[in-house]
Amino acid sequence: MLSKQMIQLFENISGVENVQYSTASLLAYSYDATANFQALPDLIIAPRNTSEVSQIVKLCSTHNIPIVPRGSGTNLSAGTTPTSGGVVLLFKNMNKIIELDEENMTITVQPGVITKAVSDVVEQKGLFYPPDPSSRKISTIGGNLSENSGGLRGLKYGVTKDYVMALEAVLPNGDIIRTGGKLAKDVAGYDLTSLFVGSEGTLAIITEATLKLIPKPIYQETILSLFRTIEEAAETVSAILAAKIIPTTLEFMDKGTLEAVEDYSKIGLPVNCEAVLLIEQDGAQETVQQDIDKIYEICAQHGAINVSKAKTEEEAEQLKTARRDALSALARLRPTLILEDATVPRSKIPQMVHAIKRIADKYNVTIRTFGHAGDGNLHPTCLTDIRDEEEMERVEKAFEEIFQASIDLGGTITGEHGVGEMKAEYLEWKIGEAGMSVMKAIKQGLDPKNIMNPGKIFAKATKKRMVVHNG
Repeated sequence: MLSKQMIQLFENISGVENVQYSTASLLAYSYDATANFQALPDLIIAPRNTSEVSQIVKLCSTHNIPIVPRGSGTNLSAGTTPTSGGVVLLFKNMNKIIELDEENMTITVQPGVITKAVSDVVEQKGLFYPPDPSSRKISTIGGNLSENSGGLRGLKYGVTKDYVMALEAVLPNGDIIRTGGKLAKDVAGYDLTSLFVGSEGTLAIITEATLKLIPKPIYQETILSLFRTIEEAAETVSAILAAKIIPTTLEFMDKGTLEAVEDYSKIGLPVNCEAVLLIEQDGAQETVQQDIDKIYEICAQHGAINVSKAKTEEEAEQLKTARRDALSALARLRPTLILEDATVPRSKIPQMVHAIKRIADKYNVTIRTFGHAGDGNLHPTCLTDIRDEEEMERVEKAFEEIFQASIDLGGTITGEHGVGEMKAEYLEWKIGEAGMSVMKAIKQGLDPKNIMNPGKIFAKATKKRMVVHNG
């Protein structure tokens, strides 16, 4: 616990009203959206500007106090759990849109700005900010930057890092650094902007970001395709991409997920199938219609029971909202929900879908699968109960085998949720011992006292890979 004198020093920086340490406050920020992880911080601080962040970090550095930067806590890898105690930094007071530069097509924001607010503001000007995580109504830009968030539009438009042009950040010693700029080209030294994006608060605290915008697409169409088997749906994904069509959205939901979403949203989703694909294309009207016509043909060729087009923008938005609600819908079914995001090359989607199904059967666990099938990012989601120790052991073994299957197919252990604490034991499976050494050297060089979000990304020990016999 921090002494009263130390707490007063923090209050002197950010004001008494922006420092919390009641039991209720500490409990409120002891966990994030990840199951099974909780730890109490010592203090909650909401700085009002970059200068205050710098002063807080300098004080923490002097006294070796851990710092955990936190957005809305929607992350799914225990990335903002204050495992080592210390100070949780909130950015509710740093939530301003600083500048919308239409000439350079950029927007500069503070980390506490809600993701959807950015989209809404720029679209009023005919511009477009593509990253759209499912949590966009509550997640913050700072959290998106920390996790390098993706979303439904990732297949065509990429992820958060593809739209970050410049950053202001506070380093672990309290120094303030600016990286990048409003430039189409810039190769002056190491790409520190890309280094900080996705670093999960372990290298620096981002206090401002300049984001790239693009012209808003002028036309879009959305379709829903139903399949008798999940294998047919997965094969259709590969066929669409093989036809050199890159949809804006190419989402997958299995029957269990679909039923849960319909029960949750009650918008009339069909549940008389084993899997669905939600597909959207945008761009010039003629091109969009040509792509959609071809997608219709491909779906029919691969066994689609039915393919239907959203008749209005409202209906299309309902379908996309239903997909974004998949996690919330599934969370109502069992006491504990564990959602993962094993990601494979797009051509390997059918094999990965088959592997998930086989592994769930092998360990007798309930796994529902949905996700961004177009970019190979599937979300196998286990419905379980943390109080059942025997079942949780089977769940852990199942996910270990799913991670291994993903890597064996040329994939990764996480496509957009980050490593955090939850997957730290598995990171070496993906990047190898040499890769771990490089990452640890970067961490040590920037944060020698290990005060920046300690316990995340780097595990004390690596899990041994299983020996799997598929028979």
